[in-house]
Amino acid sequence: MIRTHERVVAVTFNAAWNDAGLHSILGELARRHSPATFFLTGDFADRHPAVVRQIAAAGHGLGNHSFSHPRFKDLGKAGRQHEVVAADRALRTAGAGSAVTPFFRFPYSETSPAHIREVNALGFADIEFTTDTNGWKGTQGGMTVDRAVDRAVNALRPGAVLQMHVGASQGRTEVIDAQALPRILEAVTARGYRVIDLRTLLTP
Repeated sequence: MIRTHERVVAVTFNAAWNDAGLHSILGELARRHSPATFFLTGDFADRHPAVVRQIAAAGHGLGNHSFSHPRFKDLGKAGRQHEVVAADRALRTAGAGSAVTPFFRFPYSETSPAHIREVNALGFADIEFTTDTNGWKGTQGGMTVDRAVDRAVNALRPGAVLQMHVGASQGRTEVIDAQALPRILEAVTARGYRVIDLRTLLTP
């Protein structure tokens, strides 16, 4: 959550698998002039450098989602540090430029005070979320576009951070979040909210 009483929300996307929903997502964000922050793994950036540049060119921020999306509790301190630093390097090598932010999102949203302190010491702020639409589960996981929209809308409150996903796991190409995004953004506006860029938090 963002600490505010204003009716603002932040829209974020994670990317670790593929870029199946990206074209639709970027198109809808552009149509509504809505900013977003994309948390990419370093492995994704290595495999899809053109996608990294495309997101940056569209004016969105890029956050760090670790290099290989491991469970941090299963790594030693050096391993966790490597995941963060290697992902940052991959984003920059891909040509993200000034779109790279000092924001980090833990894989699987598994955080601990100690691990957050480690990330902070590397110069990154932990950015989690108010709700995940769960669109990443796909229809095989029992999700539908309607359910994804409902989860996002029910979470709307001042300072909410919505988490969605760009691609689909296990080679699937159906991206529920890409289908749900137009309705989510429409609901945000209809309820008197506006979407803000997380990078505004960096301005004193």
